[in-house]
Amino acid sequence: MARGSTRPTSRDVARAAGVSQATVSLVLGDKWHGRVSQATAERVREAARELDYRPNLAARNLRLGRTRTVLLVVPALTTEFFGGVYTGAARVAAQHGFGVVLYPSPAGIGPARDPFASAQAALDGVIASSMAADALTDIRGDQLPLVMLDSDPQGSLGAATVNLDITDGVRQITDHLLGLGHRRFLHLAADIASWTFDVRAHELAARLSEVPGTLLRTTRAPISIEDAVTAAEAALSAPGPRPTALVCDDDKLAAGAYKAARRLRLRIPEDVSVTGLDDLALAQALDPELTTVHLDAELFGERGMQALLAVLEGRTPEGGDIPVELVVRASTAPPGG
Repeated sequence: MARGSTRPTSRDVARAAGVSQATVSLVLGDKWHGRVSQATAERVREAARELDYRPNLAARNLRLGRTRTVLLVVPALTTEFFGGVYTGAARVAAQHGFGVVLYPSPAGIGPARDPFASAQAALDGVIASSMAADALTDIRGDQLPLVMLDSDPQGSLGAATVNLDITDGVRQITDHLLGLGHRRFLHLAADIASWTFDVRAHELAARLSEVPGTLLRTTRAPISIEDAVTAAEAALSAPGPRPTALVCDDDKLAAGAYKAARRLRLRIPEDVSVTGLDDLALAQALDPELTTVHLDAELFGERGMQALLAVLEGRTPEGGDIPVELVVRASTAPPGG
């Protein structure tokens, strides 16, 4: 069908289908059931396809009081993981006519400048990492439809939670190291008050408590390579039997552990095995390459956006944690091997 350069309107669709503009709005807004016949609805949809008609979302949103915009609240973008979460969320959002605004909360402990006078006035919903939850109250995002990522399902602020199966990830790491023969463990824990890191500590301690003869020490550090070097060096040089396995909450912490080991002239994995958790690009840049748990960041973001769409539509979001997978590389070996 020949068309000029002018964008087709709902009036054009109505004219082509032989119906009123009100009928076009009912059909394309999927509110025609019981009000318009099946044949008429199909005729309107066919006319819209023929004309390549796209609704004017701005005008529609003004009428409905909806912006079709979602806020994704994450810690500061210091690794590519949350970039992947954004990519996945934005992909699903675009398929449903939504946009995603990214709102980093520096270091996961405080808000950036509020991008909106009031989030309630500018947004349809919020997806937030529990590591950046403090920012929610500052922008009043907790008063909107809310989906929490990596958050305790029993105590979440949100209408829904979406989690990676971190418990299983830690279990896979622990079983791998125990299977290699390790019994003396050092946990290099992220010094962040967050449910996801509490889960890691709890599962590691619980699993090791089931195996006689194991020893677990814990040291904490902010998630930075420099802080991890300091914490790991002090822990590895402390009095008493040296740990043979160093379990890190994050790949960046593991990178700091590598530097600490080298300062102490310890070989990885001959003198100490090291594991991470994330499977960032960094994991394969380290030498030896890092044994870690792969987290599918993009799928995490997709599931978060799908859950928010379900909440907005009054549906029950998909349940179940997202599977994770241990990736064994060269940073782990039997103790003293």
